[in-house]
Amino acid sequence: QRESTQKKTFTSWINSILAKHTPPYAILDLYTDIQKGHLLLDLLEVLSGQHLPREKGFNTFQCRSNIENALTFLKSRSLKLINIHVTDIIEGKPSIVLGLIWTIIFHFHIEELAGTLACTYNKLSLDCSSAVDSSPKASRSANKSAKIKERWKISATKALLLWAKEQCSLHSSINVTDFKSSWRTGLPFLAIIQTLQPGLVDLEKAKSRSNKENLKEAFIIAEQELNIPRLLEPEDVDIMNPDEKSIMTYVAQFLQYSRNLREPEEDTQEKVREAMSWLVAQEKKLASLLIDTENETHYQKYKEIMSFMEALNQEKKPFLLILSSKRSEAELTEGQQQLREEWDKLISQINECKAKLDQMLPSPLDSIEAWLQEVEHLQAEDLPDLQDPFKAMFVFSEIIVIFKGLMDCFDSHLDTLQSFRNEDEKNMPLVFPEKLEEMKRRFSNVCCTNTNTFLEYHYGLCSAIASEVLLKLNIWDMKYGTKESVESLLKNW
Repeated sequence: QRESTQKKTFTSWINSILAKHTPPYAILDLYTDIQKGHLLLDLLEVLSGQHLPREKGFNTFQCRSNIENALTFLKSRSLKLINIHVTDIIEGKPSIVLGLIWTIIFHFHIEELAGTLACTYNKLSLDCSSAVDSSPKASRSANKSAKIKERWKISATKALLLWAKEQCSLHSSINVTDFKSSWRTGLPFLAIIQTLQPGLVDLEKAKSRSNKENLKEAFIIAEQELNIPRLLEPEDVDIMNPDEKSIMTYVAQFLQYSRNLREPEEDTQEKVREAMSWLVAQEKKLASLLIDTENETHYQKYKEIMSFMEALNQEKKPFLLILSSKRSEAELTEGQQQLREEWDKLISQINECKAKLDQMLPSPLDSIEAWLQEVEHLQAEDLPDLQDPFKAMFVFSEIIVIFKGLMDCFDSHLDTLQSFRNEDEKNMPLVFPEKLEEMKRRFSNVCCTNTNTFLEYHYGLCSAIASEVLLKLNIWDMKYGTKESVESLLKNW
């Protein structure tokens, strides 16, 4: 199913690019059409804006020559084409063809777009789930996890994910942690549409609809109103483990749309001034709320902050576009830079309040909340670099130990949460009911995400690769000479 989804998504993406070719045309079967070589050259010429050498005919020699020209061009862009050979493309081998097209999509579409976001995401994005438990046990585990995380640097994938999270953060209770199951409900797609073009969707209504209904509406609106090609179908996304590459390819089109949004400068300046005044007023309102509720119960504090956020979400609608557009430093005016800093400051203050409230949850909910945050952080992290299978094996083994240790507490924490009596001695609620429901939903998400199986699969994959490498080294040492020369040969290979 994954291969079928990728073929369909990649074919649609290619056709959206070839529509800009002179003359425009479309392909029907990716595996067959790519064999002639002209498709690859046409695609790369549109994407790069360069004229590439080619043979005009379609005999075997000319097709091979054109494919070689395309691969040579990609290598000149420092792209790693691992196990991608001309013969495999001429034969239309699905895994090789899909791997090549994904390399092209990632480099020319996703990396170039994400590169414009690099300066925005020098630091981790602000998220209310970023708070960690301060207990010694949690601190030791967090420190160990932090050592692993330090090895993983921000990538184009991470930048695109942070951008998607940013768009969704403008709408309460819609969270994105990956390019897989997070999108299954369709709500993140609708949230991004609402951010880019306010008024096109009704998010509150969408929350009561089925996944397929939301996905269908999102894809239709994106195609008809934003002119974003429909690369996916609801059944491609509403499954247990949707294809990550297909979703990334589609989401990147929304980022492309946001980069193309431009407003008259005078209109933008006026909206920036209005938005700045509104933000300053919201900061004062929040500060006053925190003072007024300082001696209130946890229930009342949480209720007040949620009411503030609900009002904030309603009042910010006129400023959605100005708050989310032109995210690159180079494109920001001084006023826009100040506006973004103020917006980030307000979001930081809100998240800090929510984090403190989470730490102040009555026992045993406070420890359950800390456990949930730690598991979610671990699940959201990028995979280590698989280029070095030996190092990756070590990192995976550390993560698996941490994750298994956390998951040993899953059943007991869930039982405790479900049996929690939300009343004090005066029969008044201890915790805001929506908070308890949120925690239960997060347990469900943790359960549905087969993280341990996923990690063990990749550990096994790295182990197999490492064994193969060692085997080849031992064989080559006898056949080709010294171990050092074989290691050099292997590195080049």
